[in-house]
Amino acid sequence: MARFIFITGGVVSSLGKGLMAASLAALLQARGFKVRIRKFDPYLNVDPGTMSPYQHGEVYVTDDGAETDLDLGHYERFTGVPARQSDNITTGRIYRDIIAKERRGDYLGATVQVIPHVTNEIKAFALAELEDLDFLICEIGGTVGDIESLPFIEAIRQLRNDLGRENTVSIHTTLIPYIAAAGELKTKPTQHSVRDLTSLGIQPDLLLCRVDRPLPESERSKIAQFCNVRKEAVIPALDAKSIYAVPLQYHREGLDAEVLRAFGIQDAPPPNLSRWEDIMDRQEHLEGEVTIGVVGKYVGLPDAYKSLTEALIHGGLANRVKVRINWLDAELFSENGNVAPMLEPVHGILVPGGFGERGSEGKIASVQFARERGVPFFGICLGMQMACIEGARNLAGIEAAGTTEFGPTGEPIVGLITEWMGKEGLERRAANGDLGGTMRLGAYEAVLSPNSHVAAIYHDRSISERHRHRYEVNTAYREKLERGGLIFSGLSPDGQLPEIVERPDHPWFVGVQFHPELKSKPFDPHPLFASFIEAAVRQSRLV
Repeated sequence: MARFIFITGGVVSSLGKGLMAASLAALLQARGFKVRIRKFDPYLNVDPGTMSPYQHGEVYVTDDGAETDLDLGHYERFTGVPARQSDNITTGRIYRDIIAKERRGDYLGATVQVIPHVTNEIKAFALAELEDLDFLICEIGGTVGDIESLPFIEAIRQLRNDLGRENTVSIHTTLIPYIAAAGELKTKPTQHSVRDLTSLGIQPDLLLCRVDRPLPESERSKIAQFCNVRKEAVIPALDAKSIYAVPLQYHREGLDAEVLRAFGIQDAPPPNLSRWEDIMDRQEHLEGEVTIGVVGKYVGLPDAYKSLTEALIHGGLANRVKVRINWLDAELFSENGNVAPMLEPVHGILVPGGFGERGSEGKIASVQFARERGVPFFGICLGMQMACIEGARNLAGIEAAGTTEFGPTGEPIVGLITEWMGKEGLERRAANGDLGGTMRLGAYEAVLSPNSHVAAIYHDRSISERHRHRYEVNTAYREKLERGGLIFSGLSPDGQLPEIVERPDHPWFVGVQFHPELKSKPFDPHPLFASFIEAAVRQSRLV
């Protein structure tokens, strides 16, 4: 039977519950346990798919096509366990399913209420698909005291009784602020947060306390006394120089040992932390540095490109170099026209995915700069589409080349796809249909051309990558684009959908329709990112 670890947060948001959950999972994995992590999101959206990145950060897509919270990216990057649809639930999805059941008459005339109907749905989500698991870690989004999170807190209170206290552990993450005027760390917010959680029926077994300086033993003892936990169960969580240092840091503070003690597990093997020690060795003993210019639309919020940022770091780890990222606003490029002053200092140019017309001309200009100057170029999703439009306009003689995503165009190099072969057969989408959940989502296979650059990078002819997009490059223009030097080197198995383009006459020029950043991990960097950073290293030696 799987044991459950419930993680809640208090005092303020953005304390790093997702990172803590991922780090704890990694530590339990290092001891030989099988672990999965789930995220409970209290917001009323069915999923984050229609939310602006400025509202919620990136949308993380799973192999089975779920649009999920970005914390699931942390889970995968730290554990290597592929996330799936059943690992993320929202209040919106719960209420949608309950209302559908009520309309069908499934409740047989009963009054539908938060307790038991909403809490039962939450518990059913937590208890699903537990085969072959030792631990399930459940992260509750939001902060204790939020109105929208109350049903989730009540559900995990009930689960602790249903499953037995010996099979559940509660971890509460809080903030201990330092008040400069007083010259003290203040424990009162943590005391109040634990009191609020206890008033809802949950006594935490461990406290993870975010601090910006060492937590004195006297304060640790004070927190333990007021919050009714063992002193050893008050775990200080100092800011780390790298998120990949967090598992080792938490292990030194005794987090995994204290969790096992709370479960009464005495005979767990010691952890094998060599994976994380190697990552930190690479970060601390770098042999160079490269600068990558990311020309995007949401550069004002780094979380909008969280997986992309981490994948670039992973590419640096593979090459033992530090990757500096210059976030460049594509909209400013569109307004100014002259991109050279901003792009000349970089060793590689990456145009990421995005939606909408804003900044598109700046992205196209960046592609042109990379092509003409021989700078390594990586286009992802919309970035690949902009590379195709740039090639069509400047090398294939199609001056009116555009995309129907931005409105009617006489030369639709990129257009809305309304039918495609999915994993379950033919899938259809209406041009004026709902936006949520209607994209080509999740893992799809691609076949790579023999002797292509990407086939050499992957060391394979068949790959599977994750997608999230509505528009596709139009294969009707393939012949003209290839005459301009842009080769279609990866296609869907039926040959209808372009997946990868490249320029053989360029040092490193690759565009992909999928999102390879979603599958990159610090201990297993994605081959495209490792190769891209390797090309940037070569470029840095030419400058």
